[in-house]
Amino acid sequence: MTDMVIEAEGLGLRYGRRGAWALRDCSFRLPEGRVCALVGPNGAGKSSLLTLAAGLVRPTEGVIGTSASRATTAYVAQDKPLYPQLTIGETLRMGRELNPERWDAGKAARIVEAGGLREDTRVRSLSGGQRTRVALALALAKRPALLLLDEPMADLDPLARQQLMGTLMGDAAENGTSVVMSSHLLTELEGACDHLLLVDGGRIRLSGPIEDVIASHRLLTGPAAAAGELAAHTVVESRTTGRQLVTLVRPGGPIAPGTWQTAYPTLEELLLAHLRAPDAPALAVPALDVRPAATGAVRG
Repeated sequence: MTDMVIEAEGLGLRYGRRGAWALRDCSFRLPEGRVCALVGPNGAGKSSLLTLAAGLVRPTEGVIGTSASRATTAYVAQDKPLYPQLTIGETLRMGRELNPERWDAGKAARIVEAGGLREDTRVRSLSGGQRTRVALALALAKRPALLLLDEPMADLDPLARQQLMGTLMGDAAENGTSVVMSSHLLTELEGACDHLLLVDGGRIRLSGPIEDVIASHRLLTGPAAAAGELAAHTVVESRTTGRQLVTLVRPGGPIAPGTWQTAYPTLEELLLAHLRAPDAPALAVPALDVRPAATGAVRG
């Protein structure tokens, strides 16, 4: 049986009494030890979801709970907030003093040194990518049970992205860390993540193990004249090119093999199709062998 690291039910967040809803009616469960891709367009509510999971804001409605305590949760925000007047060395010492029982000084030093950074360099003089490296060093040296990352690799060059992604995945595998990572880099997420949350318009559109979500869909190619045969299936998106129809469906029964060429979509094909079709029904694929266990629930 697998415990949940995050559980949300009817979760909503509104900024101000009359402001727009950043999230509304979001429900999902994330098992411990998963590396979760949190994807969606700009303004979809990804950052809001991460701040709620980190316990930095209270939900307007609904409830969210985590099995990780505040001491075992690490959150790296999109703007990588650090104290600009401190040096890198002082920043790492602050991390050690705030986390005396769990701090891994060697890991922090290795991540910083791999970027060619000196500990006497002040944070204010760092580039965006260098700030990211220091922020990730702080987060990983804390040895978190739950790691929340908001666009962590956006300002890194390709080599640094590959290196730090390898560090993240190695740490998750070694320590069983649960990771939720938002990103627009779908190809990187596909190779690193095993769980999916697609957020669009402030709502959860897709959730579940990536392999199972993909296996719930088929990409069909066939004659446009045969579109009527798709009535038994949930059609996510259809595109017609001349006399040919390409459609993404969730099968509701057998698919006629003589009419349709059938394939599983890639993660990118799946996500783009759902984003182009905002009215397609949402899908939540439950993880197997789970039991409710998240604690520390925060209610609206």
